[in-house]
Amino acid sequence: METLAPFLEVIDEIKEAGGDPFQLCFQCGLCDTVCPWNRVRDFSMRRLVREAAFGLTEIEGEDIWRCTTCGRCPSQCPRGLGQIEVSQALRRVATEYEVFPASVKSARSARASVISEGNPIQGERASRGDWAKDLDVKSFEPDMEILYFVGCYFSYDPRMKKVARATANILNKAGVDFGILADKENCCGESIRKIGSENVFIDLAKTNIKTFIDAGVKKILVSSPHCYHTFKNEYPEFMVNFEVIHMSEYLLDLINAGRLTLTKEMNEIVTYHDPCYLGRHNNIYDAPRLLLEKVKGLTLLEMVDHGKNSLCCGGGGGRIWMDTPQSERFSDIRLKQATDVGAKVLVTSCPYCITNFEESRLNLEYEDVLDIKDITEIINDML
Repeated sequence: METLAPFLEVIDEIKEAGGDPFQLCFQCGLCDTVCPWNRVRDFSMRRLVREAAFGLTEIEGEDIWRCTTCGRCPSQCPRGLGQIEVSQALRRVATEYEVFPASVKSARSARASVISEGNPIQGERASRGDWAKDLDVKSFEPDMEILYFVGCYFSYDPRMKKVARATANILNKAGVDFGILADKENCCGESIRKIGSENVFIDLAKTNIKTFIDAGVKKILVSSPHCYHTFKNEYPEFMVNFEVIHMSEYLLDLINAGRLTLTKEMNEIVTYHDPCYLGRHNNIYDAPRLLLEKVKGLTLLEMVDHGKNSLCCGGGGGRIWMDTPQSERFSDIRLKQATDVGAKVLVTSCPYCITNFEESRLNLEYEDVLDIKDITEIINDML
């Protein structure tokens, strides 16, 4: 028992951190067959779960930080294990002891930035609404139709600000009475929770919820699937339930209601990438495709891995804040799949996906071969 005692203590810690479901695993290995990591290197989620079950997890190693929470393995697991929860639990244990490998150091910086400035991008809180300075965008008021929750990337990243501006332009043209929170907006906390900083997530959630209630928010429009998932599926843990809608669904509703009219043509071959947190985690597959089908002249072709089998870009689970060697980037594979079907434009609906795809486009020297667009930018260009 003296030999087992240290391992039993570790097992108890993992359970307390939310990893108790690992006991369900009977080592069938189906999770490994669908894990995107096995396209670029050897990795075994099955082994990780087994090590957790015996208290043998190396929390100082890289493997517990690899999971992108893409949702492929839970969808295949015959026991409903919840590999994502196990992964989060292991990271919570590592975070509690401040044990991080070199590749995760940048994630720690992101966490520090969230705590100090309310965003993981090290942007100043006071400048969160600067993307809209020269636009007709108002501060949210209780009687407004909808709150546009912009999100961190769309507020600060130069590439993603273009999407926020396109969104504001569309909403104005459709006559939507909307507002933003500007510097009162905080990170939703999704990726911070996934890297094991549960207490930081709880603080963010409580702050955002109070802000929403005080401002009289009832309906929230988001561009990021990660914000969508967090507000819709995780904030109810705090006994609140806001109406949340993703931009792709809202745009389709605006067009179908006659509030938006697409007048231009786009004579291009386009392929659509399903973000993990929009597709597998929230089952939104049809709206983006129906939206693209509204565009005159556009030819929509599917990649090899699409829909429920969509290949992760590599940015989920907090991986967007971690260092990934170029030889191990899923986004490189995705761009090759897009060009294989003859697409000239790769469209998606997630800031992490666009960020990774843009980097891969440069690394693969695809600048003259493939354009990367958010679906909002496509619709804005067609007005």
